[in-house]
Amino acid sequence: MRKILVLILLTSNLGNTQISITDSISNYPVSYATISFGNGNGIFANDEGQFTFTRKIYPDIDSLFISALGFKNLSIATKTLPKQIYMQPEADELDEVLIGVKLDRKFKKETLKPYLDDDYYKCWLPTIESEIAVYFPKTTTKDQKLSHVLFPIALESKDWKKRKKSNSDKKPFSTLFKVKFYKNENSLPGKVLTFETIVFRATEKNGDVFELNVDGYDIYVPENGFFVSLQALGYTDQNGKLLPNKKYKEIISKNGTVKIPTNFRPLLPFTDKIESPKTYIKRVFIEGNNWIKFQKGNGFKSNLLNKNLTNYGIGLIYKTFRDE
Repeated sequence: MRKILVLILLTSNLGNTQISITDSISNYPVSYATISFGNGNGIFANDEGQFTFTRKIYPDIDSLFISALGFKNLSIATKTLPKQIYMQPEADELDEVLIGVKLDRKFKKETLKPYLDDDYYKCWLPTIESEIAVYFPKTTTKDQKLSHVLFPIALESKDWKKRKKSNSDKKPFSTLFKVKFYKNENSLPGKVLTFETIVFRATEKNGDVFELNVDGYDIYVPENGFFVSLQALGYTDQNGKLLPNKKYKEIISKNGTVKIPTNFRPLLPFTDKIESPKTYIKRVFIEGNNWIKFQKGNGFKSNLLNKNLTNYGIGLIYKTFRDE
């Protein structure tokens, strides 16, 4: 009976701390919204727009800043935090981009191969606080539609001694990622190319490349190129549902408790085979934070830069349409 009572109390407490984010017009959940704490840390809502927040877990947070694609940003005090939060949709012009235009023409499929590497020491360690964006120029005057994005991932062997063997058993993982596509504005990621929320779950069973089909989103390449970004949301269960993982490790120092972001698997291999730095980094939980090119001299402390590994080698598959 004691165990049952404890379970009921725990369930009740969890239920009281669960908060839902909803579209104020459609009443649909706002999936995977970003909840920033104002101190450089934050969390994400799940696919049902739900997240858990209590003053006991986050005693030093007095305000939440909530953002999501296609919605107006929202600031709300934690002291009066309701269980139901409504966000207002925000219409925006997707200028200079062909969205939703069906081109019933013959095309040629072209592939830009990803750069693969299973060397753990040449990999970026994904955290929920950093979004990585890679620039791709338009290489033709013809209309191009993005068909697939090829994300390279590094698999870790269960046995360290067998890490260099391709047939070694791999460590399991199940991680949810969010993908965005941006216009090129002054050589930086600018407006998004689609307001669709695009996520995918990667596991060790996907091999060293995850192939994301984006053909149905009707994304056409702008004249001055575009950016593809990737952001880890956290681990999932076997059905792909985002788990309330511990996103930070707390380290007690002389100056107080410091939160260090948890590293999620899989690792993302970086390469030195791309001619110039085309990878940019942004800290997602800092409001108004700017994108910064991943290169020496920009304030990054990374062993990757010491090895001249400046780019995450995403691959692409295009549909290049013939002139009529």
